Amino acid sequence: MKKEIISVMKRYELKFILNKEQVNTFKEKVLDYMKIDKYGLTTISSIYYDTPSYTLINKSIEKPPYKEKIRLRSYGLAKRDSNVFLEIKRKNEKIVYKRRIVTSESKVEKFFKEDEEFDDKQISRELHAFKEKYGVLEPKYLIIYDRIAYFQEKSDLRVTLDMNPRYRVEELNLHTSLEGIPLLSFGEAILEIKVQHSIPLWLVDILTKEKIYKSSFSKVGTAHKMELKKKINKSNMLIQTNIKGGNQYGIII
Repeated sequence: MKKEIISVMKRYELKFILNKEQVNTFKEKVLDYMKIDKYGLTTISSIYYDTPSYTLINKSIEKPPYKEKIRLRSYGLAKRDSNVFLEIKRKNEKIVYKRRIVTSESKVEKFFKEDEEFDDKQISRELHAFKEKYGVLEPKYLIIYDRIAYFQEKSDLRVTLDMNPRYRVEELNLHTSLEGIPLLSFGEAILEIKVQHSIPLWLVDILTKEKIYKSSFSKVGTAHKMELKKKINKSNMLIQTNIKGGNQYGIII
């Protein structure tokens, strides 16, 4: 059997929310220094897994120094046996670590439901350790967005613009459709700067002149808050409790 491909990444990630005018200006100015990658505009879909009580997302919303998540990602609309990426993402302070494996959606379903082993024993141990740490993990949110990625030759700098970010809480798979509920206002986008060392001065200059400021925006965190607000409208109030050192959010019915 062919071995899955494993990838490890370590880098700094900074996020910014751009309005429609800032998006247009940034797209024009960045091309003086960077090129659009060979994939052009790409739609990315990610299924985020969590416990029944949303332990991972609730912890992330609290913005702790260390947090982690597990997700399944595809580029474009997947098929049942298309190559997809099962990924563990950890953030410690400002440094992001990613560990991912190329596999299939059907095999990942078996992993979560039946403890299916992957061909590579090392990644299997890491994934099983993650499951043992949190217990039952199930699909909670599907996050979708249209991305333009920029690269600079002979540089570790990577810049992405995520447009039309949206989410679903039903049909949580990568092969049904690319439809979802908007996470931002029309025309807004998420700018991400990913680098292993320092941000170049020309990029700092663009951000400063266009008054583009750093944000801690989380796509899945925002989707979770939006869903909670829907439930609040149907009930009475949102409550916050402290469980094992972390806040948990819930609804009084």
